[in-house]
Amino acid sequence: MLKSHYHCLYKVTYHLVLLTKDQKNCFNEDMLVRLNEITHELCDKADIKLVEFNAGSDHVYLLLEAHPNVMPSRFVNSLKTVTSRFMRKEFGGELAKFYSEKVLWARGYCLLTSGDVSDKTIADYIGKNTNRLNKDSSASE
Repeated sequence: MLKSHYHCLYKVTYHLVLLTKDQKNCFNEDMLVRLNEITHELCDKADIKLVEFNAGSDHVYLLLEAHPNVMPSRFVNSLKTVTSRFMRKEFGGELAKFYSEKVLWARGYCLLTSGDVSDKTIADYIGKNTNRLNKDSSASE
C-alpha cells in the first residue's frame, strides 16, 4: 500500500541482512528475542516500520518500510551500533565465548530495495560470506 506525505506518494521497502562478525553462530533464542525487541524500538524511534524480523544463530534479516527522507546507511550504522552495545551489555558472558573484542556485527551488510529480490538472493549473500569465511579460515590454518 502506498503512503503519502505532503505532496509525495511512496513505498520504500528495504531488505537488510546483518551478519555476525566472522559469521559465528553466537545467537541463542533469548538473544534473538531481545534483539527483536531492541530492533523494534529503534525502528519506532526512527519512524521506520519493521515489517519482518527473521534471524538465525549468525545473522538477522529485516524487511523495513521507510520514508524517502530516511538515509538507509545512517539508520543501519545506528542499528548496528546500538544493538551491539545492548547485546554485549546484556549477554556479555555468552558473547565472550565467541569474541574477545567488543564486536558483534561484520563490518558490511546487505541492503536491497524491494522488488525483484528473492529469498535466493538473500540466501546467496549469506552463503557466499559463509563460503568466503570458510576459505579464509582454512587458508590460515
